[in-house]
Amino acid sequence: MHTATARAVLLLLFAGFIPLAVASSGDVALLLGKLKPALQGSVPNAQLATWNASTPLCLWRGLRWSTPAGEPLRCDTAAARANLSLSRDAALLLASIRLPAAALAGRLPPELGAFPALESVYLAANALSGVIPLELGNAPALSTLDLAGNALSGALPPSIWNLCDRLAELRLHGNALSGAIPAPAGPNGTCDSLRLLDLGANRFSGGFPSFLTAFRGLQRLDLGGNRLSGPVPESLAAMRSLQMLNLSYNNFSGPLPPAFSASAFTEESFLGNGPALCGQPLRQPCVSPSGLSSGGVAGVVIGLMAGIVVAASVCIGWAQGRWRRNRVRRAAEEGGEETEEGEGGEGKLVVFQGGEHLTLEEVLNATGQVVEKASYCTVYKAKLADGGGSIELRLLREGSCRDAASCGPAVRRIGRARHENLVPLRAFYQGRRGEKLLVYDYFPHRTLHDLLHAGGGLESRPALTWPRRHKIALGAARALAYLHEGRHGEAPVVHGNVRSSNVLVDEYFVARVTEYTVVGSRLLVPAAAEAVLAAAKADGYRAPELQSAKRCGPRTDVYAFGILLLEVLMGRKPSCAANAGDDLPSLVKAAVLEEATMEVFDAEVAKGVRSLAEEGLVQALKLAMGCCAPVAAARPSMAEVVRQLEENRPKNSRSALYSPAETRSEAGTPTTAA
Repeated sequence: MHTATARAVLLLLFAGFIPLAVASSGDVALLLGKLKPALQGSVPNAQLATWNASTPLCLWRGLRWSTPAGEPLRCDTAAARANLSLSRDAALLLASIRLPAAALAGRLPPELGAFPALESVYLAANALSGVIPLELGNAPALSTLDLAGNALSGALPPSIWNLCDRLAELRLHGNALSGAIPAPAGPNGTCDSLRLLDLGANRFSGGFPSFLTAFRGLQRLDLGGNRLSGPVPESLAAMRSLQMLNLSYNNFSGPLPPAFSASAFTEESFLGNGPALCGQPLRQPCVSPSGLSSGGVAGVVIGLMAGIVVAASVCIGWAQGRWRRNRVRRAAEEGGEETEEGEGGEGKLVVFQGGEHLTLEEVLNATGQVVEKASYCTVYKAKLADGGGSIELRLLREGSCRDAASCGPAVRRIGRARHENLVPLRAFYQGRRGEKLLVYDYFPHRTLHDLLHAGGGLESRPALTWPRRHKIALGAARALAYLHEGRHGEAPVVHGNVRSSNVLVDEYFVARVTEYTVVGSRLLVPAAAEAVLAAAKADGYRAPELQSAKRCGPRTDVYAFGILLLEVLMGRKPSCAANAGDDLPSLVKAAVLEEATMEVFDAEVAKGVRSLAEEGLVQALKLAMGCCAPVAAARPSMAEVVRQLEENRPKNSRSALYSPAETRSEAGTPTTAA
C-alpha cells in the first residue's frame, strides 16, 4: 500500500513539470510529438522512420510497451505485428527504449522524463548533443539509463539522483560532461538500488565526490579519464560492496588509503594520475618529507656530475651535427629536396626526411621482385646494392597519375606525413618518359587482413587476442587522426582507401597504415581514383554518401575505419557480408535487437574475457557502429575515435604491450643488410 501511494504521489508531483495537454495525450502521442523529432534532429533517421501511424506499433524499432496493468504488450503473434489500431490506444505505456548505435543526431528532450512506466533507456553510441535535461531525474519508473558514447555536454543535473530509489545502472561514459559531480539534494542519499555508475571519459572536475562512498549497493564505479583532483578518500577503500573501481587518468594526488594495499584493486585502477599520487597498489612509493639521507645526497651529487659530462658530450655532438639537422629540417618543412638530374636526363629524385642517403643511381639500380599488383601501381621489394638493405617501390601505372605540375604538390604532401603508425614515403622518382616511383621503407607484408582471414594458411600465425587486436586498431586510428589534423597550414589529408589489407602489422602488433592519401590527395586521375573506390565498395568499406559524391572526406575515412573495427571484432570479411546482401553493421544491429550481442564477437576475441564491458569490447562495438552511421554528420571524428579507444583499453592487457619502445617510431630506411 505504501509503495502504491508513493508512486501515485510521484506521478502527481511529476505532472507539474510538463504541459497538461502533453500529459493527458498518452505515451504514443508524446513519443511522436516530442521524443521522435528531438532524437533525430534535422536529419531523418531510418530507425525512427518506423515510428508512424501507418506501421503497426509492434514493429516500431527499439520500443517495448506495457498495458496499464503493468503486463508487457504481446508482440509475438502475427496478429499483433499487423495490428494498426494499437498506435491509437492512449492507455498503452512506453516501457523501454533500446536504440544503441542508431545514428541519432538530435538531443534529449525534457519529455523523456514524462513517461510514467519507462523503465530502461539505451541510447548509447549515437551522436546526441546538448545537455541532460533536468526533468529526466523525475522519471517515475526509470531503472536503467545508458547514454554512453554520445556528445552530451554541460553539467550533470543534480536531479539525476532523484532516481536513486529505483535506478540500478547509470552509464554516461564517453561524453563531454563537465563541472563538478553534484551531490544528491533529496533525502535518499544512499542510492541503495544503484549497482553500476559509469561517468568515465568526460570532463568532470573538482575533488572526488565523497557522497558516492555512501552508496551502499554500488558494485562498479568508473570515474576514469576525467579531470578530478585532490586526495582519494579513506571511505572509498572501506566500501565493502565495491567490486570494480577505475580512477585512472585523472589528477588525483597524495597517498592512497592503506586499505587499498590489501584490496582486490590493482594499479590499473589508479594509473595515469602522475607521480603526485602514490602508495600501494601503485609502484610509486610515497616519499617522506623528512629529507634525503646521506646516501641520497651522494647519489644526487654523482648524478649531477654524470649529467655535466653527458651535457658536454651532447653539446659537442650538437655542434658537429648542426648542419645536417638543419638540412633535415628544411627537407621536412619544404616537402623534399631535389637531387641533381641523372646523366643523359634520366630524371630526378625528390627525397624526404629519413631518405637523405638515397641516390638516384641506387634507386634505379636496385634489384626488385613483384610483391603485389594494384589497380594503379605495381609494388616491388627492391634490394639496394652493396648491402644497403631493402626498400619498397611502387611503380605508378601509365596514365594513372596526374601531370607533373599537379603530381608534385600531391607527392610532397604525402612525403611530409610523419607518424609512428604510418609507413613513411622516403623519396619520389620521376623519369624523363613520365615514369613515376614512390619509395617507401620496406616492412614484411603481413597485413591485418592476412592475420584475420588467412586461417591455417599463414605460417606461425600469432594468437589474435583482444588486447592485441585493440592495439592494432588503436594504432590505425592514431594514424588516421594524424592525417585528418592537417599540417603546415594545409587542409586535412584524407586517406581514401582505409581497409585491413592496407594496415601492416609487425611482430609487436604495431600497426602501420600504408597507401594513405593516394586517393585523397588527388595524386591519381579521376578514373584511377574511382577504380580504387569501386574496389572499396566491392569489399564493403565504401561510405554510403560515395554512391553519389565521388570525393572522399574525413568522414568517409571514419566510416571505413568503423567497418575495419567491426572486422577486427567479428573476424568476418566485409566483402562476405556485402555479397550476402547483409553488411556488418546490419548483422550487429540484428544481434543487438535479438539480445544476442555475445554471438557477434569472434571466438578468439571472446576467449578468456570475463566481462565484455570490463574489457572494452562492448564500448568498441558501440564505437564501430557509431563510425558506420549512415549519415556522415553523425559519425565521430578520428580524434574522438582515438580518445574512446584509449579510454577503453582491455583491463587485463599488459602495459608493456603498449610500450612506446615497441612502436619503433624512429625506424628509418634500412642502411644495413636486411
